[in-house]
Amino acid sequence: MLEEGFEDAKAVLALPESLHRKLRTTNSVERLNEEIRRRERVIRIFPNREFTLRLLGALLMGIDEGWSSHRKYLDMDAYASWCKEQQEKLRQKAETWAS
Repeated sequence: MLEEGFEDAKAVLALPESLHRKLRTTNSVERLNEEIRRRERVIRIFPNREFTLRLLGALLMGIDEGWSSHRKYLDMDAYASWCKEQQEKLRQKAETWAS
C-alpha cells in the first residue's frame, strides 16, 4: 500500500523549490485545528449542528480573508510562472517531435 502512494507523495518535489517547505508540512492544518480548539474552549457547549457549522464557517472565512488580503501563505505568482515555464517546455518538446 505504501508503494501505491509513493508517486503522489513525491509529487510536491516537481513543483518550484520555493513552495516545497510549505506544501510538505502540515503547519496550516495544525494552526486551523488550534483556532478551532481555542473557540471550542470558550463556548464549551454547542447548542446544535447548525451553530457549529456557522462558527466553523465564520472561522474559515476569516482565515481566507486574511490570506487573500495581506498574508500569503503560498506565493501563487511563483507557481504561475513555473506553470508557464512547464507549458513552454512541453510545447517545445511537441514541436521537436512533430518535426
